[in-house]
Amino acid sequence: MPTADPATPVPEAPQPPPPARRRIPLTRGPGLIALVAGIAVVALGVGLVLGRAVLPSSAAEPPAPEAASITAPLETRVISSTITARADVTYADAVDLDIDVSALSGPAVVTGRVPEVGAVVDAAQVIIEVAGRPVIALPGELPAYRSLRAGYSGPDVLQLKAALVSLGIDPGDAANDVYDARTAAAVDELYRRAGYPSPESSPDARRAVESAERAVSDAATQVAAARSAVEAAGAGVSAAERLAADNAVRQAQREFDAAAAAGESQAQLDTLADAVELAKARRAELDRAPNVSDQQASLDSALAAQNQAEAERTRARDDALTPLLSSEVRYLTSLPRRVDEVSAKRGGTLTADAVSLSGAAILLDGTVSASDAEHLVAGQPAAFVTDDGRELQAVIREVGDEADGDEKRRSLLLDPVGVDQQTMDALRGKNVRVTIPIESTDGEVLAAPVAALTAGPTGESRVTVADEASGEEATVAVTTGLSAGGFVEIRGDDPRLEAGARVVVGR
Repeated sequence: MPTADPATPVPEAPQPPPPARRRIPLTRGPGLIALVAGIAVVALGVGLVLGRAVLPSSAAEPPAPEAASITAPLETRVISSTITARADVTYADAVDLDIDVSALSGPAVVTGRVPEVGAVVDAAQVIIEVAGRPVIALPGELPAYRSLRAGYSGPDVLQLKAALVSLGIDPGDAANDVYDARTAAAVDELYRRAGYPSPESSPDARRAVESAERAVSDAATQVAAARSAVEAAGAGVSAAERLAADNAVRQAQREFDAAAAAGESQAQLDTLADAVELAKARRAELDRAPNVSDQQASLDSALAAQNQAEAERTRARDDALTPLLSSEVRYLTSLPRRVDEVSAKRGGTLTADAVSLSGAAILLDGTVSASDAEHLVAGQPAAFVTDDGRELQAVIREVGDEADGDEKRRSLLLDPVGVDQQTMDALRGKNVRVTIPIESTDGEVLAAPVAALTAGPTGESRVTVADEASGEEATVAVTTGLSAGGFVEIRGDDPRLEAGARVVVGR
């Protein structure tokens, strides 16, 4: 084998290639899990190191502050349970002046007494003048659906009599539903007070009265004549006739006695005895009552005619009594009334809406729920608030039936109390909030916020009294009363229960 030249580099023997490393896929399987775990461990270590470097140790952290109690003071107040509603301020019972003018002979022209807006109309006062005649306001619910005259009867007559009685005018028997002479006389008085002459009866009625008066006068003359005849027939003979008859009896007796003394024949004596009996019989006739049957029959007939004439005169007079014309009266359910609107003008024709009337007093007209209405009665006090925050007083007038067809609501009417007219006029047409107390404490009581009450282990009521100076708190048992408006009446013997003491209402 030849020797290698030391100056010549000898090539190294070729090395076998290193074995190829196995690549583990990192996107799935155990490789991914290992990678994620490693990163997490490294991140945790780094975080701990940085945390110790930046933040103070846990031993140096201050304790968290305790939550402070929320307190409220005890108060002395009147606690009331109330019902709240809304109501419109309005005049009561607005109505239009609808008048039955069918009885008028001509057009219903307004001739005077046109009222002014704001005027007050009371009972027996004239609302307006139509065709020279008044329209008089009277209290009542029934409309004047017909004119009333003597002999008429019905509920409208009773209403008229009741209205007259309320005015201090006597219409006769107010329970009798017949329009009679006393009723007509009362209507005369009504018109006298109104300042107008009473309505006149018809010309035919007046003529009938005149004819009946003449018939009664004629009948009275006939009765007088018949009565004179009866009296004359019943008077009998005069005293002179009786004396003459007595003398005739005595003369006949004397003649008989003289003949007997002279011894006249028996035939002559018998004749003279017959003359004596005849004279006595004639004298006896004068003592009997006279026969006046014919004259009495004439008198009875005359009296019957007179009675008939007087009855006819009564009927004629009744027909001519003062009537009450339907066009001259307007019944209103309540009086006085206030004139709200006037469209009528003197010289114009009366229309149904010529004058609009309402109650003279303002009321509150609202609604409440049916359930709340069960707690309300007429006469119950209430209050309402004005726009400027003033609280005014009211009283419930009426709790009605369904409001506007809603079976879940009830109508509610209230009357303001002690409120001047100027204030009410300013409130008219506005909607106000009404509060009605349905239960109340008897004066001021010690009251706590409802949130201050807690229940003890045996169910007793408690409050926690907080001493703000010392920060101490004490739980005190209390007896509760009425609760309303977020407050509850409390009672207890603990001296710490006093107005101004603070109680815990929250943490």
